[in-house]
Amino acid sequence: MKFLAIWGSPRRGGNSELLLNAFIKGAQEAGGEVERIALREQKISPCQEIYHCFKDGTCPIKDDMLPLYDKLLAADVVVLATPIFFYSVSAQAKALIDRTQALWARRYVIKQDFPGPERQGVLLAVGATQGKLLFVSARLVAKYFFDAINVSYAAEILVRGVDEKEAILQQPEVLTAATDLGRGLAQGEKFGPIKLSPLAV
Repeated sequence: MKFLAIWGSPRRGGNSELLLNAFIKGAQEAGGEVERIALREQKISPCQEIYHCFKDGTCPIKDDMLPLYDKLLAADVVVLATPIFFYSVSAQAKALIDRTQALWARRYVIKQDFPGPERQGVLLAVGATQGKLLFVSARLVAKYFFDAINVSYAAEILVRGVDEKEAILQQPEVLTAATDLGRGLAQGEKFGPIKLSPLAV
């Protein structure tokens, strides 16, 4: 079972990284093959909206996104871990997601064959506030990201009220849930798909 674990925080050792690490621990314990991508270390330009991808499904921007296209299509499980910034995913995560327009074009414009929807996607998100709508935007962004790469939005762990570095360590039950989720996916369990209401929280 191949996992692509995408970490979208600019801060090392923060809460989203600790949550992702717990997930990875479970996946690896169950025999999952995990590749971890730290977006803070990648040079990914924002989409330039030149519609080259509508011609052949490829992106002409030569940067660190190019090898990620194949990785996104090869993974059995794609997990996105991000802090919440201004009620959405981080800028680093959003840049990657916007560049998957090329894969969306392959799927919906050019209609190329695509790895099947039995693949699963997971959102791990942490936010500082207790706001009722804290995760609405991130969940919608994740939904359409997963759709573009043809994975099912299978599972999520969303954690409110964590801001200070390592604050999530005060919620060991959340980290245990992340480990259990990673382990279950590596063992072949199927989750979801998650259905979102217009104001899903």
